[in-house]
Amino acid sequence: MSAALSMYETSVPVFLRALRNLRHALEKGEAHARAQGYEPTVLLQSRLYPDMLPLVRQVQIATDTAKFGAARLAGVESPRFEDVETTFDELYARLEAVAAYLGTFDDAALAGSETRTVTLSTRTRGDLSFDGRGYLLGFVLPNLFFHAATTHAILRHNGVPLGKLDYLGPAD
Repeated sequence: MSAALSMYETSVPVFLRALRNLRHALEKGEAHARAQGYEPTVLLQSRLYPDMLPLVRQVQIATDTAKFGAARLAGVESPRFEDVETTFDELYARLEAVAAYLGTFDDAALAGSETRTVTLSTRTRGDLSFDGRGYLLGFVLPNLFFHAATTHAILRHNGVPLGKLDYLGPAD
């Protein structure tokens, strides 16, 4: 019988994989735009529907979700970013900064976090309170995957040749 998964194993490596795959999709998007002869930054303001956030915000929210997720589970303060990215290179730098930050966490940092109370304020639903396990499984992971999948869908909608394996990434 195998050992139970730790909170670290079910969070940080999953966050890193999602962000790595997100970068891969962005790189394919940038390359596709260049090959088609248009300015790649056009993609950053693309949306699936007028009332949805543009691609750049999807990436910003995905990275925030990962860094705040790890920090809140560990009971520490997360670095803040200004959300000023306007180029692919700036988004890549943001992804790298978040990956480096996530690299500062280990099993010990998240030990016991499954029962830690996590409270966050939202614009539309007020304050939400979870135990760590509920926060990770019911809030962080679904949000991270939503924004990663929406980024993928925006790129695909704009003709970038992406498939499911681009979203899933290589088998580890």
